[in-house]
Amino acid sequence: MFRREQTRQVKAGPLIIGGGAPVIIESMTNTDTADLAATLVQITELKQAGCELVRVAVPNQRAVDVLPDLVRQSALPLIADIHFNHRFALSAIRAGVAKLRINPGNIGGEERLAEVVSLAGERQVPIRIGVNAGSLERRLLDKYGRPTPEAMLESVMDHIQVAEKLGFYELVISLKASSAPLTVAANMLFAKESRYPLHLGVTEAGSFFSGTVYSAVGIGALLLAGLGDTIRISLTAPPVEEIRVAKAILAAAEIRRFGPRVISCPTCGRCQISLIELAKELEQRVEKIAEPLTLAVMGCAVNGPGEAREADLGIAGGKKQGLIFCAGEVVRKVPQDQLIDEFMSFLYDYLNNRAEIR
Repeated sequence: MFRREQTRQVKAGPLIIGGGAPVIIESMTNTDTADLAATLVQITELKQAGCELVRVAVPNQRAVDVLPDLVRQSALPLIADIHFNHRFALSAIRAGVAKLRINPGNIGGEERLAEVVSLAGERQVPIRIGVNAGSLERRLLDKYGRPTPEAMLESVMDHIQVAEKLGFYELVISLKASSAPLTVAANMLFAKESRYPLHLGVTEAGSFFSGTVYSAVGIGALLLAGLGDTIRISLTAPPVEEIRVAKAILAAAEIRRFGPRVISCPTCGRCQISLIELAKELEQRVEKIAEPLTLAVMGCAVNGPGEAREADLGIAGGKKQGLIFCAGEVVRKVPQDQLIDEFMSFLYDYLNNRAEIR
């Protein structure tokens, strides 16, 4: 199986995809692309949240017409998402998009596809070929009886063969389903057959809560197996929420870190502190810190400093007071109502004078 460090590299604008490059966080705008101002605002919001590559729908001529201005003013490299109209794809490439997302089967035949890949090759624009379990070709559904990993693999390999026949190899591949096990199995099969970089996602994953769970299971399994070069969390939620979840999944898989991680114990009968509120408040207070620390919020001294000794810093509750600890050693005892403020003060001292505190 070809793992992420063994995949081919392609360049999308300033970004490197594949070959062991950092896994890139992607999202998609939900504005009317033709509304230039609204789309630019959303792209800026996505960048501020941590998005690195953004896809925009190009369903009509109005969207095509704004692409040159959108590319020029966008805070992020753009992917143009295009179906059925090869002229839109040609215009998007000329407008300067960093990447194209097409389905070779619905772009209008091999002759029109040849025009697209010829210009993409000339302008060094990679193409993502996406296969969705919900829209497999009829012949494959007849052959396999239903969407299966084998059917998805055959579909994408057929598309790749067409692109390669035309001399185009700057490809990123995605195989998505709304089923996490089907998504995982299809990507695993593909990784045994090809070195093209993979874009991961569980499509139509659902609302914020259920979509987060399904995405974490599907994408997380593939990341832990060493697969995946870009990811997109498909949520029925504001796009910025997709970025929050993507960062959390990458951090949980220990692929990338984005600032502090707050770990906390479940509450129990020994707890004498408002642990849930305390953990939430600490997460909010450290959002702007870039240092990849592990911070612990523990409910009592029984499972406090000792159990969380692997954390850089932490707090543990007690009766009317709390403990602040560093690498498992208690450094301060403070009144419970001052615990979060005292901890934040100690945290900033730690960041500024780590050697002395250690």
